[in-house]
Amino acid sequence: MNHRPAVFAAVYALLRASADYADHWGQSDHDAQVKGATDAAPVTYTHQDGTTTTVGTRGGRRACLRHVLQYTATQGLVLAGGTRALGIRLHPAAVAAALAVSGVTHYAADRRVPQGLLQRLATAIGKEPFYKQTDFGMNGAYCLDQSWHHSWETLAALIATVKAGQR
Repeated sequence: MNHRPAVFAAVYALLRASADYADHWGQSDHDAQVKGATDAAPVTYTHQDGTTTTVGTRGGRRACLRHVLQYTATQGLVLAGGTRALGIRLHPAAVAAALAVSGVTHYAADRRVPQGLLQRLATAIGKEPFYKQTDFGMNGAYCLDQSWHHSWETLAALIATVKAGQR
């Protein structure tokens, strides 16, 4: 019997749940606010003590990298623990490749420099009005960001399960 569809479903669920945690609860406020900063569009961050710091390209890249490392580590830990608890054996190289896909694509979207990747993509396919939507409780940029992440996590889950049960 082929268990690969069930393994894929479990791996995707573990990646998705851990990503949702890492992207929202696990990410620091500082990194969330400044990860898209550039020298051309700096971000002023207000610390809890009321002091402010202006962040440019270097700080934005560092914040995004910190977030993505935290995000990918969370996915890796949850994937390792979850598959162990479920008795699923994944090939380590496949897991590493899956986490690399998730992390690299997450960084590409989250740097969101002016006219960032997702905004350019949305514009190219006629979705710019939705990307800019911020009415009626809707934020199009956030929805497209999350859809981007979910799509790449699906590919990551497929990659992770390619050699499931083999070591």
